[in-house]
Amino acid sequence: MAKIKISLIRSTIGALPKHRATVRSLGLRKIGSSTIQEDTPAILGMVRHVSHLVSVEQAQGESIASNETGKKVK
Repeated sequence: MAKIKISLIRSTIGALPKHRATVRSLGLRKIGSSTIQEDTPAILGMVRHVSHLVSVEQAQGESIASNETGKKVK
């Protein structure tokens, strides 16, 4: 399956509690944090739900994961 990189670009302050929970379940905490997820219908639905808070792009290397700060980890 393809992988996508999801990054938090807007704050969750003032967002609905439902949106905050969705952002947390995607693995995002701080603004600028990123995570790499599988391109599944469930993940895409969650991204669509909070599309005003996150940005999505195709992941370049599938073996590369990122931690909360967005730095690449082996």
